[in-house]
Amino acid sequence: MAKPIWIKHAAQLATLASDIKGARSKEAMSELGLIEDGSLWIEDGKIKAAGTTAEVEKRYKDRLSEAGVVDASGRLVTPGLVDPHTHVVYGGSRAREFEMRLEGASYMDIMNAGGGIHATARMTREAPEAELIEQTARRLDSFLAHGVTAVEGKSGYGMNIETEVKQLRVMKQLQQRHPIDLVPTFMGAHAVPPEFKGREDEFVDHLIADMLPVIAKEGLAEFNDVFCEKGVFTPEQSERILQAGKTYGLIPKIHADEIEPYGGAELAAKVGAISAEHLLKVSDEGIEAMAKAGTIACLLPATALYLREEAAKGRKMIDAGVPVAISTDCNPGSSPTTSMPLVMNLACISMRMTPAEALTAATYNAACAINREMQIGSLEAGKQADIVLWNVRSYQELQYLFGVNHVHSVWKKGKEVVNHAKQLSPANTQALTK
Repeated sequence: MAKPIWIKHAAQLATLASDIKGARSKEAMSELGLIEDGSLWIEDGKIKAAGTTAEVEKRYKDRLSEAGVVDASGRLVTPGLVDPHTHVVYGGSRAREFEMRLEGASYMDIMNAGGGIHATARMTREAPEAELIEQTARRLDSFLAHGVTAVEGKSGYGMNIETEVKQLRVMKQLQQRHPIDLVPTFMGAHAVPPEFKGREDEFVDHLIADMLPVIAKEGLAEFNDVFCEKGVFTPEQSERILQAGKTYGLIPKIHADEIEPYGGAELAAKVGAISAEHLLKVSDEGIEAMAKAGTIACLLPATALYLREEAAKGRKMIDAGVPVAISTDCNPGSSPTTSMPLVMNLACISMRMTPAEALTAATYNAACAINREMQIGSLEAGKQADIVLWNVRSYQELQYLFGVNHVHSVWKKGKEVVNHAKQLSPANTQALTK
């Protein structure tokens, strides 16, 4: 049995603990459960106690000599970050499209010319499974280095059963091999494949009749997502797909109202989706419907920045009672980033969220958006010991100093998996300068 771990003397311990069950909204998003001079006691990969250093020391006074001690003096300690919306499994690169966009081409212009999702679909169809595993593992390593300990991953770069299954099998293998928790979402309805152009309803029939049963039989996904957008899938088609997924036990998610108001948020509330995502152009009616239904708004400010669009109305949604989570939307075309710290910065700068709200949106509410709040997202007794030590003293400083990776070390299930201080030891930095 591994020895206990005692993390002590944190300048600020943000536990995110609360008596509120489910995703948090309004004022509850600012309640971080802060403890000055904070401490955690960890055993068998789980948190046993959280409190002040004096409280934990007193509770375990007869066992202190057993523990591996981690001195967090001068550092902020938080739950591991959770990314609830990514397209992390894909083949190839779309760097050329970045240049095209800067030259004036729009997202839909690129997609209609055979680029965008269709370009990645071609490259992902062609990529061997081993190659996808290698590429995705590197991205997960980068997530981990930025303090992310759980990631949702969507399929959707196949739009045929062979490649959709390949993507989800890659996730299943990496879930077993990589420290990060990888939560799978089936998104066969990411776009209409070229071979079904002009026969969109036939593709929907094919997805429902042929794809969903295979995904369910192999147990490859937990969620079912659809891109409800003009020129992609209509609200009626999206509802058919999501309702069909529910018959197989797949929880609905929905890409909603990204390009223009299209009723996606309203549909999310109607079908009981756990989250509606993007929402750059969401209507007031959609916001009201999500608030009433308790649908989580998963907002992606890095995508808006990358596409040079106005960010989603995060402040308005929180004030209206919508629980908000945030994500990188890691993907090759519109947000090729793995930096959740940057996303938290952008949530404050471009969506007028407070630093406390941004941290809640990247931890506890993000865990709720992938149905994992009972295991991760806060530092409470009984939960996984997924923890980040930051090279800042407070959560305000974490958001204030933007564009910087402040991670000192990352702990996954009570094991240290990242330590930037060791990687950048004086000996290493001297070697780099020779």
